[in-house]
Amino acid sequence: MALPRPIRSRLSDDLGDHVPLAAPPSRVVSLVPSLTEAIAVTVPGVLVGATSWCTRPAGLDLPRVRGTKNPDLAKVGALRPDLVVANQEENRRVDVERLRRAGIAVWVTRIDSLDEAFGSLERLFSEVFGMIVPPTWLTDAKHAWAAPAAPAGRIAVPVWRDPWSWVGGSTYAGDLLARLGWANAVASLGDRYPRLEPGPVLAEAPDVVLLPNEPYPFSAADAREAFPGTRTAFAPGRALFWYGPAMVEARGVLEAALS
Repeated sequence: MALPRPIRSRLSDDLGDHVPLAAPPSRVVSLVPSLTEAIAVTVPGVLVGATSWCTRPAGLDLPRVRGTKNPDLAKVGALRPDLVVANQEENRRVDVERLRRAGIAVWVTRIDSLDEAFGSLERLFSEVFGMIVPPTWLTDAKHAWAAPAAPAGRIAVPVWRDPWSWVGGSTYAGDLLARLGWANAVASLGDRYPRLEPGPVLAEAPDVVLLPNEPYPFSAADAREAFPGTRTAFAPGRALFWYGPAMVEARGVLEAALS
């Protein structure tokens, strides 16, 4: 771990909201699986709570505060955190505001692209945790994604079914795929996660439908039922949706899945 330095006297999170933190936090509750992993491997020992969905790193032994959309705010407060880390997309604004009204500092990230992930995570560890040198995994991730990719075709990626929803434009997962040369077949619909049945999506002529195993656990049976006659591929949801240490391997994992 890099040597710490004093943090700035006035901190603002990714949304520009003031975060009253006078020193690097020693008790942190994370409401985001990606951030839980990033903090656990970078600043060991500071996490005192996480959600039930926080499965990385393996063997993480922490009190659980329920889910990302329904955190147990009373339990969060009982853990006496110096800081709670959250994300604009994964967590509800009302929960962030309730924590702040209870006197708990909250740092909210906003990550809708790979570049935003790099910048947001670098700020988190530099400004909040006072690290002089970025984490090694962050530097490695930048190197992994530095080379451009050739155009690869058209792709569609569902994130849920019944109702069906899809990775749209202006999303972190969508940006990863674009950097690998894939054009998003549903990006023109405008929504970040448009709801649409498979038939209309296939009418947009994707060359491949990529099925992740989270947040919905898509299977070969889903592929046979919903996408007959269309090429399908499978990838870990962590490679598509988790920023943090997962970014180091995500490119290779996705390229292998789509090769």
